[in-house]
Amino acid sequence: MTTAFFFHDDFLKHDMGPEHPESPERLSAILAYLADTPLNDRLDWVKPEEITRDQLLAVHPEAYLRQLDMMSPTRGRVFTDPDTAMMPETLHAARLSAGANVQAVDMVMSGQVTNAFVCARPPGHHAERGKSMGFCFYNNIALAAMRALNFHQLQRVAIVDFDVHQGNGTVDIVGGDERILMCSSFQHPFYPHSHVYRQAPNIVNVPLSAGCGSSEYRKIVEAAWLKKLQDFKPQVILVSAGFDAHRRDPMAELELETDDYRWLTEMITSVAADSANDRVISTLEGGYDLNALAESVAAHLTVLDSVY
Repeated sequence: MTTAFFFHDDFLKHDMGPEHPESPERLSAILAYLADTPLNDRLDWVKPEEITRDQLLAVHPEAYLRQLDMMSPTRGRVFTDPDTAMMPETLHAARLSAGANVQAVDMVMSGQVTNAFVCARPPGHHAERGKSMGFCFYNNIALAAMRALNFHQLQRVAIVDFDVHQGNGTVDIVGGDERILMCSSFQHPFYPHSHVYRQAPNIVNVPLSAGCGSSEYRKIVEAAWLKKLQDFKPQVILVSAGFDAHRRDPMAELELETDDYRWLTEMITSVAADSANDRVISTLEGGYDLNALAESVAAHLTVLDSVY
């Protein structure tokens, strides 16, 4: 059994401009770093296909999908919010990104691979049910959750989001769904400035002050998440893997180290070993210092790759 690594060259064609932090270079940096590690040959590389319209409708209403289609330009760029731009290739990349998450669930649930990492862009966790924002168009992790619940008939799905920005879109979509337990850590007060206090019983929010470092982070997160995840007994764990809480990241003010992402992944895989037959699907969200991002993804993958 192996770790599936989802990547498509067309992820690089979505480009929101030369100064935009969510750039194609993010994926290029990850690929270049992995090329110099044993992981490059150990991973099961998968080229995803676009998500279908029906699969998108499991999370997003038709009116919103039509709105994105109508806004999609034939040339140049249009902005759906001050931070989020579409170009002619954007929705194709977004459909591939979402499709990779659905395909990853299918491959893990069918036993073709042990776990999976989706190295895709645009990211997804800020996309609300009917609103694009924060570099996101379709909510990849919510689409993966609905695939696991509705198609594979699971009863309990956990979502772990350790991006430095709260996954407001995921909370908007899954809040109140008792089949899902969502555990999230993020800097606060900070973008997106929403959904922090609008907690449903299935949402475990861990807001962290600027300057929070490794030892404090580990203590707070373990206390808030571990027992809840163990008691929930998820049948699969989905991860919104943002690496922008790293101390070198320019977009935030937490002080995590690369090894903290190894520690987080070990905690997640330990829960998955107990109740989920090791099933973990992780998808890339944030991370904007290219070297820190590549190092952290490799640490994350090293733990996923060791689960056999």
